[in-house]
Amino acid sequence: MPTALITGSAKGMGRAMALALAKDGYDIAIHYLTSKEVALNTAKEARQYKIKASIFQADLRNEPEASKLIHNVHKHFGSLEVLINNVGNYHKSKLSDLEAKDWQEMFDSNLNSCFYSCQAALRIMRENKFGRIINFGFAGSEYISAKPSIVAYQIAKTGVIIYSKALAVKEAKHGITVNVISPGVIETSLSKPLTEIPMQRLGKSQEIVAAMRYFLSENAAYTTGTSLEIAGGWNL
Repeated sequence: MPTALITGSAKGMGRAMALALAKDGYDIAIHYLTSKEVALNTAKEARQYKIKASIFQADLRNEPEASKLIHNVHKHFGSLEVLINNVGNYHKSKLSDLEAKDWQEMFDSNLNSCFYSCQAALRIMRENKFGRIINFGFAGSEYISAKPSIVAYQIAKTGVIIYSKALAVKEAKHGITVNVISPGVIETSLSKPLTEIPMQRLGKSQEIVAAMRYFLSENAAYTTGTSLEIAGGWNL
């Protein structure tokens, strides 16, 4: 069975993706930072689909820990075909109140964590001449626009898209695709500005899961470097 690692998959959107892939027949590596008991419950639920599921703890803001996570997942399952970088904190404040620690945290948890895990996983995927990487942006992060209240988060997520496109170009010859899912306001989102959304509703977890399934499917074998916005028209 193919193996998928979903970062930040003990709960929320990561959990929904992990359980969907377990249902699809993937062995699942569930990553967590502090939510061990929740991760154990997610793994238990995933095993109901008769696949292997194990939990792995790591602080992905730290390069050695990210590299160790990839190594441990590969060693444990014997393969790593799919990496989904779902982890990443969110910060919103007045620009005048933005502190250096908050700025650094947005880059460490959203952009640097993605870079560290991708670089480590790519060494395995290149050797196998196959890989599927999905990184997470947010709706509107492809556009240069002023968003003063989330500027650090915005810049970090735009960086994820630029990095993903660069990887897509360089890794295509190795049979590796790299794509981005850019959600809008989802039912699991911390901030829910419903009045700003043209469709006047929150996105559903299964709509993100559907995008993930497409990028991992044979139908998307010729799709790479794409950022798919699932946002109901928000931030256009």
